[in-house]
Amino acid sequence: MRERFASGLSDDSAKVSIETLNKNLSLVIDLSLTVKQAHWTMRGNGFIGVHELLDDAVANLRDILDKIAERTVVLGGTPVGISQVVAEETALPRYPTDTVSVKDHVRELTERYKLVAASLREAIDTTDDGGDQDTSDLFTEASRIVDKDAWFIGSNADGN
Repeated sequence: MRERFASGLSDDSAKVSIETLNKNLSLVIDLSLTVKQAHWTMRGNGFIGVHELLDDAVANLRDILDKIAERTVVLGGTPVGISQVVAEETALPRYPTDTVSVKDHVRELTERYKLVAASLREAIDTTDDGGDQDTSDLFTEASRIVDKDAWFIGSNADGN
């Protein structure tokens, strides 16, 4: 680990937080790329509204990514967001690139958002238990944003 700048955490607490931050960095990067895949390829009923919603969702994910990466550096770690590592580390299932309809994209995206939200909630507890309430707060904020966007996206499914 590099020098911690402002955290005042023990090395053990910082290590737990850095590992948890990087795990979730990979997930959120993967989700952001998946949302762009859907954005580029969807068509059908409700296209324009969902298409525009996904632009906002990606912007929210990128903001979360920056906060995760910056916190990792503050704790003395290195955010690892290169594509090779993301591909190895992500727990998200491979996105079906043959998906076309808005309805199918909404279903696939909502499933993945729920997985990321669950990981973020686990990260809240992990970092809080490790004594890093600031990182726990970061994950709480990220969880709220991901939950809200999952709801917005999922609200476009037929029958909702």
